[in-house]
Amino acid sequence: MRDDTQIIKSLPLIQQGKVRDIYQIDDDNLLMITSDRISAFDVVLPTPLPNKGRILTSIAKFWMNKFADIVPNHLNPSLSLKKILTDKKEYEYANGRAMIVKKLKPLKIEAIVRGYIIGSGWEDYQKTGKVCGIELQKNLKLAQKLEKNIFTPSTKADIGDHDQNISYQKAQEIIGADLAKKVRDISLKLYQKAADYADKKGITIADTKFEFGEDENNNLYLIDEVLTPDSSRFWDKNSYQIGISPKSFDKQFIRDYLLKIKWNKTAPAPELPTDIVKKTTDKYKSALDKITGT
Repeated sequence: MRDDTQIIKSLPLIQQGKVRDIYQIDDDNLLMITSDRISAFDVVLPTPLPNKGRILTSIAKFWMNKFADIVPNHLNPSLSLKKILTDKKEYEYANGRAMIVKKLKPLKIEAIVRGYIIGSGWEDYQKTGKVCGIELQKNLKLAQKLEKNIFTPSTKADIGDHDQNISYQKAQEIIGADLAKKVRDISLKLYQKAADYADKKGITIADTKFEFGEDENNNLYLIDEVLTPDSSRFWDKNSYQIGISPKSFDKQFIRDYLLKIKWNKTAPAPELPTDIVKKTTDKYKSALDKITGT
């Protein structure tokens, strides 16, 4: 257990992810805390980003409210954080980085939508001409816009393991054909709506990851983080060029640094230099400003 989880002691910690800590409020509700931890290549780095948790939480809540007409989300606004965390130290830590959410059953896949060819998708394309079994047009260049957005699911990795890209057919096997189709269609719709909005704010959303959960009646909800710099590639629209890794407002800056120093992508990860931390934090703040206007 990491040191930052020791702050909340009044509620039982039931799950700790790479970035988020989940506490039990009651049988129906959870407290989700977004820490300042950051991961790269599915490994948690030892150096936190100051106030990252609050930035991600603000962005995620913004998108959830914006998408409320498309799909319900896990937020439960009827409960008060002050009434749940009566200890002053606990409340001050959680305020701004906490989401009070309905207790749901997470789906066993991550819903990834790509509008541009980059990252692991680019690596797959170079080897096979495909991404997650989807054949793409020939002679694509790095960071090029795809003819149409594609749904490329992945498995959910345990901490320290790597997410694995899977085909749509494999996703159907894991969660069922009807549910896979529903998740795919909603994810594509959410991505396009977000991309259109962000484009007007000077941000190109190259790709993103959504997560979903179900209640006891199999109703589908949008959960966890939504279109944050941790789960998406946000590119500077004004400096975007095909053929190069574009200037971004996400953690690609950290990935590039780690690749430059030839880290082997396995734990333990190296400490981040002060200038890398500051520049990355500034990028996250820029994303918050551009997207939410706050």
